Amino acid sequence: MPSQSVAIIGASGYVGAELSRLVQQHSALSLLGCYVSEHSSDAGTLLSDLYPQYGHCLKISLQGLSDKEKLSIKRQADTVFLCTDHGVSVALAPEFLEAGLKVIDLSGGFRLDAVEDYPTFYGFEHKQARWLQQAAYGLAEWYPHEIATAQLVAVPGCYPTASLMALLPLKQSGLLNNNKVIINAVSGVTGAGRKASLVTHGAELSLQAYGLFGHRHTPEIAQQLQHDVLFTPHLAQFPRGILATVYADLNPGVSDKELDNAYQCYAEQPLVRCDKRARPAIKDVVQQPFVDIGWHRQGNQLIVLSAIDNLLKGAASQAIQCINLQLGLPIEEGLL
Repeated sequence: MPSQSVAIIGASGYVGAELSRLVQQHSALSLLGCYVSEHSSDAGTLLSDLYPQYGHCLKISLQGLSDKEKLSIKRQADTVFLCTDHGVSVALAPEFLEAGLKVIDLSGGFRLDAVEDYPTFYGFEHKQARWLQQAAYGLAEWYPHEIATAQLVAVPGCYPTASLMALLPLKQSGLLNNNKVIINAVSGVTGAGRKASLVTHGAELSLQAYGLFGHRHTPEIAQQLQHDVLFTPHLAQFPRGILATVYADLNPGVSDKELDNAYQCYAEQPLVRCDKRARPAIKDVVQQPFVDIGWHRQGNQLIVLSAIDNLLKGAASQAIQCINLQLGLPIEEGLL
């Protein structure tokens, strides 16, 4: 099996650590290095010191991303994973792309189609319209051919992954009516990142909604679904995982058989577990690369439940699925 040399930038965060672990255990990937910003306090620290649970596999020194290190990456790596802030990704990605490397970006820097949406939803002016237009959306089960041939892949957000995996079979099959789809989703606190914040402080945590009407994942979901959505995220007092509860109206006359057949699109997908009777639970997907989906109907009203690990299927393991597609490997390689 050919070896692909990869670099991980932003490796000290929750997603970066998970991705480093997955790369280390992948038989077709060779980890060139794990990087943080040049002046980060984590530079020179062993990743295993930050994450002792991975002491057996992540005794890797975090390197500051100096100009010298960037030149080394350009000369030696085949693919760069960016686990950085959205604006940082937009600044860094073109450097590596123009050097001929592939970039798999786990931020939101290249997920939206229109540059004009970035000031509103991400708070910065996007200056890379050309690369934005070329980015493949990295929802692995739905866009395998686009991902396989792309130089730049934008890995979906964790909430959009859970929501779109539940909804796209219905949209593809023409079963959704024109009413707005409602998505309520609850995430563990790792979704907020590793940096300390009063909002994510243990004593402050409860169960609360945030980002009402204007969350940055709303246009991402609507763009990929091509359907109007009302998305409300919630932050909960547990470490990791997402449960999305989706409310949708079916077209008149949709039969149970048509509904079941819509989700047969996942029958051959090894990382999707579908059961119309299921009530997916976060405990069943934590530290797993799966998405669990269940659906229940009453007349033309439908509730679809979708559970993922926000750090894995919502980020790191989906990025591995993307590089597997680019290497012509089974989508689940290195994950099961």
